Amino acid sequence: MSIENHSLAAELPEFKDQIHNLKMNDNHFRNLHEKYNDVEHEIHRIEVGAENTSDDYLHERKKQRLLLKDELLAIIKKSQ
Repeated sequence: MSIENHSLAAELPEFKDQIHNLKMNDNHFRNLHEKYNDVEHEIHRIEVGAENTSDDYLHERKKQRLLLKDELLAIIKKSQ
């Protein structure tokens, strides 16, 4: 199984510059981005077998990642 890169920059490459600017200038965005990265890192560790957990837990973490991504995208679009 190949593990995909779900970093925010990989997920939203068309907003790379805006993501960088918001991380530098918006504390709320920066905090959400850090949470997103933490969840993504945890999911990655589970998927590569470095951590063991239930399928339900992994599913919940993936839902959390998606919610964070949606919130971050809303901030990006509002900043345009």
